[in-house]
Amino acid sequence: MMVRFRKRIKLHDLKKVTSLPSEEENIEPISSDLSKNEQILKDLFQNCFDFVIRPINITGKPKILLIYLEGLIDTKTLENVLLKPMLFEGLPSGLGEIRTIGQVIEEQLIAVTPIKTVSQIKELVNGVLKADVGILIEGQTDALLASLAGFEKRDVEEPTSEITIRGPRDGFTESIGTNTTLLRRRIRSTRLKFEPLSLGELSQTDVVIAYIEGIALDSLLEEVRKRLGRIQIDAILESEYIEEFIEDVPHSPFPQIQNTERPDIVTANLLEGKVAIIVDNTPFALLVPMTFWDGMQAVEDYYERHIYTSFIRMIRYVLFNMALYLPSIYVALTTYHPKLIPTKLLISIAAAREGVPFPTIVEALLMEFVFEGLREAGIRLPKAVGSAVSIVGALVVGQAAVQAGIVSAPTVIVVATTGIASFSIPRYNLGTALRLTRFAMLILAGIFGFYGITLGFITLTIHLVNLRSFGVPYFTPVAPQIPRDLKDVLVRSPRWALQTGPMFTFGKDKQRVPPGQKPDPQKGGRDD
Repeated sequence: MMVRFRKRIKLHDLKKVTSLPSEEENIEPISSDLSKNEQILKDLFQNCFDFVIRPINITGKPKILLIYLEGLIDTKTLENVLLKPMLFEGLPSGLGEIRTIGQVIEEQLIAVTPIKTVSQIKELVNGVLKADVGILIEGQTDALLASLAGFEKRDVEEPTSEITIRGPRDGFTESIGTNTTLLRRRIRSTRLKFEPLSLGELSQTDVVIAYIEGIALDSLLEEVRKRLGRIQIDAILESEYIEEFIEDVPHSPFPQIQNTERPDIVTANLLEGKVAIIVDNTPFALLVPMTFWDGMQAVEDYYERHIYTSFIRMIRYVLFNMALYLPSIYVALTTYHPKLIPTKLLISIAAAREGVPFPTIVEALLMEFVFEGLREAGIRLPKAVGSAVSIVGALVVGQAAVQAGIVSAPTVIVVATTGIASFSIPRYNLGTALRLTRFAMLILAGIFGFYGITLGFITLTIHLVNLRSFGVPYFTPVAPQIPRDLKDVLVRSPRWALQTGPMFTFGKDKQRVPPGQKPDPQKGGRDD
């Protein structure tokens, strides 16, 4: 009986849901009867306290109806531009009878730009939901949409997730208009294109495809349009929603789409022939395609001299390997291959491990879990206490664990060194993939020793070599090897030596820097 009762409730609820009006059905044209349009709009916005219908009556003129959502528009502009001229100044003399909406625009009655004309209820509703003011006039089958957006938005500030010592300090905001403006300020060319579209059946989120015409490959643009066009979802709340729909291998831990909140990074990638996907209501833009080497490059690599940058970049790759393999190598050596450890160091490790009840693999896994927990606690807690809790927690827990004989001091040192090395990864999503892979390597080392590490290394290499990002091999330009693009992988060559962009996005015959610009004081400052 209980099962039947539950089934009846579900069917009843389903009938209630299906009886609700569908937005797709509101495709009827705007009626010349203003009261009929008003009733349709009231039914659609039923129980929406922020929906405002404001009638305007002018003696001897047709009745006008303003509709908008309170909080989305600039009320001061509404009063000064629309209400005051109509209510106090009246329509311009000599205007005569208002026959069409086009006459209102032609006579410049409404000094608002941009203004567009719509003829369907659905178009009118969508405009109001996107912070426009709808203007309906008695006897007219068209309506005006005036752009008077004035909702609260965050000011342009320095990005908190991508800090740099030298470079621009502005970052994207949650306003898509502000973000496209930041890009336009950096690339003042008509070749910078912004293709708009809306995603999300309910959210109708504005999305922009940004690229530079003549640099981005047509095949890449078509693939981006195709993947975005097949997205069907109720709402897009953040760019990550889109990322999961368009990546090549969804179950890989390694990111195939780069995200950033820095307009200078987006600009630099656009100049290399990549495509940016900018989403409203989030400061994080997406860049495609992405390679493994993109995740290892920091923004400051291009704002410092190439000698220093190359040195730091090589250190970064060493730290990457330490963060991935150091705990597993330590476990393999101490558990299966102690003869490979120098005698004095082996004696020191054995003395430190005396009295520890757990094997090395359990020690390492325990400390890794504690370290990850402290890292997450530092991120989730308020800024005022987050860093303090992370540091104090690491010191107290590590010291107490060693003194209690639960873990050995060498294990704490190895885990702490691994954690420091992982912080050197510029991209957070690549660092997350590294953290997941490290646990797999650690378990393989604990079971099979160096054979397990070798197996993990081969499996990981095969996976990365076969990984694709919008059809581009993840290890490009190393595998497959493109010699001309190796100038900006392990090291960064001088800017005057980076004459061409990446071949996989830039093409074969395009140049960014003409040859012969190497500084040479003996030849007038240039190498001619």
